[in-house]
Amino acid sequence: MEMITFLNEFVKFPRNTGAIAPSSNKLARKMVDSILFNEAKVIVELGPGTGVFTKEIMKQKKKETLLILIEINENFYRNLQKKYEHDETVQVFHGSAENIREYMTELNIEAIDYVLSGLPFTSLPLDVSKRILENSKELLVPKGKFITFQYSLVKKAFIQGYFPSISKKSMA
Repeated sequence: MEMITFLNEFVKFPRNTGAIAPSSNKLARKMVDSILFNEAKVIVELGPGTGVFTKEIMKQKKKETLLILIEINENFYRNLQKKYEHDETVQVFHGSAENIREYMTELNIEAIDYVLSGLPFTSLPLDVSKRILENSKELLVPKGKFITFQYSLVKKAFIQGYFPSISKKSMA
């Protein structure tokens, strides 16, 4: 069922969805393996979609760690909102990741430990990508990390302009 929902959303909004299927559990584990869950106070996930990465974060995060989800797709947002409505440590926002600063201000949060992103930077408009990366960089604590995956290395230099220290991991 999740695969059909994801495919439908991709067909309707290919620029925002970025893939025809949800990410694998293996990718989700790889995405969160550099998070120091014992130290993280605030984790933000940009474009959680159906919540594959979210599920992995929820398995490992401390009970008091705040997880903020920012999802532009209405259906994905509603599903995430419903799933986490009774968990006060999860905040779900419906809107663009470029507005991350506004959402943090609304929650009275000045700094983020980790930003996890499944956003398709290759298909996002350049100005939107710039605002997402600029705002994420400004909100991260000094040792904070921006963690993303991309299907292509086309935007590597662009992302590296905001986060110079890039480590690349293979799925193999």
